[in-house]
This record gives sequence, structure tokens and C-alpha cells, in this order.
Amino acid sequence: MLNSSPISDRSVQEIPNCDHCEAEPAVLQNLTDDILSVEKAQIMAEFFAMLGDPNRLRILSILSRQELCVHDLAELVGMSESAVSHQLRVLRTMRLVSYRKSKRRVYYQLLDHHVLELYQSVSEHLDE
Repeated sequence: MLNSSPISDRSVQEIPNCDHCEAEPAVLQNLTDDILSVEKAQIMAEFFAMLGDPNRLRILSILSRQELCVHDLAELVGMSESAVSHQLRVLRTMRLVSYRKSKRRVYYQLLDHHVLELYQSVSEHLDE
């Protein structure tokens, strides 16, 4: 949810003209209406910080291709099953992955297309 900053509570006439810039008060008012709320900015910062772990990104890169169980993920990334399980718990908490049970196995997959799009977008950006 986008909230306004305290400046957006002012009327357009109250926003002073800057002697150094050419922005009109009405333009500034429109911009203040679109500023992220402090709360949403904090949540987004935590989300991106969570993605700052290379092991989590490697797990996401695999899950972007196919759902897998913890055992197979651990083999692929060269980590213990316990360490992979821990990373998956973090990813589940941030609602990036989900799981399904099939008999005695638990299979993990990306939660939705937003996660895949985010992963692909960042990967493509870095390849440019």
C-alpha cells in the first residue's frame, strides 16, 4: 500500500518554489503522493536483504526451473539437507517458495509467477 509522506498533507500552494529547480509545486505534490510509506519501504528492504544470501539465490535459481525435494536441492548446491531446509524456511517465511507433500517427500517450488519474474529480471539485468 502506498502511503503519502507528511508533505502530501499540504496543499499545492504550501509547497514552496525552489529557486534552483524548475519543478512546479503541482508536480512536486504528485510526486509526494507516490512516495513509499516508511512501513512498506522497511518491508521491501527486509525482502531484498533476505535475497542477499548467495545460497538462497542458488536455491531459487534451481526452483525457477523445477520443483525438487530437500535432498535433491542439497545435492545440487553442495550443502547439507539441514542447511537447505533452513534456507527454505526463510524463503517460505518471505512467501517466495511453497511446498507440497507426496507420501514421505516434500517438494518445494517457487510460490508464484512474481518470484520467477523477479528472479529472471535480475538475472537478465546482470547479463547485460
